[in-house]
Amino acid sequence: MKRTGLIIAFMFVASIAAAPVFAQAPGTQPRPQAPVTNVPVSKVAVIFSEAFQDPKAGIAKFTALLAKLNSEFQKTQADLNQLAQAINQLNGELNQTRNIADPKVTQQKIDQLDRLKKDYQRKGEDAQAAYKKRRAEVLGPLQDEVGKALDAYAKSHSITLIIDASQVPGILYASESIDITKVFISEYNLKNPATASATTPK
Repeated sequence: MKRTGLIIAFMFVASIAAAPVFAQAPGTQPRPQAPVTNVPVSKVAVIFSEAFQDPKAGIAKFTALLAKLNSEFQKTQADLNQLAQAINQLNGELNQTRNIADPKVTQQKIDQLDRLKKDYQRKGEDAQAAYKKRRAEVLGPLQDEVGKALDAYAKSHSITLIIDASQVPGILYASESIDITKVFISEYNLKNPATASATTPK
């Protein structure tokens, strides 16, 4: 019995010696971590890019390029206007003579009017597609140039975020203290004047 008791006592002592020590000695408790203090400092600005296209207060190069672009399609627009005038004139004649003119003549005018309307629609769609494509060709490089200038402006003024209020829905007002639209346009026009020798890309 005594021998068994010694064995049990030894096993108990051994188990205590093998157990991990969880208690810390007085004065050696882990220190709390210091709070994070390197929170990034941000500076936010707002810009209304739709103002770039303002013919009076917008980007001068945009206005100049847009004027030259429209001049390229001046004849196309004139042809469409002339065709629309012919449609209106023929439609007016039909309304006035539909009940008194020879039915064959009336039907001929109706057929002619249908042809004119289809021709107007086709030419209008073609002109719209051509204008959209040409507009991208002409204004695309300028948009890239303005984007790079805006990026440089942000870096030079330590701005970390610029929100385009013209593209982000829900922004109805921005304080003048963070609205950089006018000052950016002014600075851009000063550095990038629209000259009379500027030509649209071909």
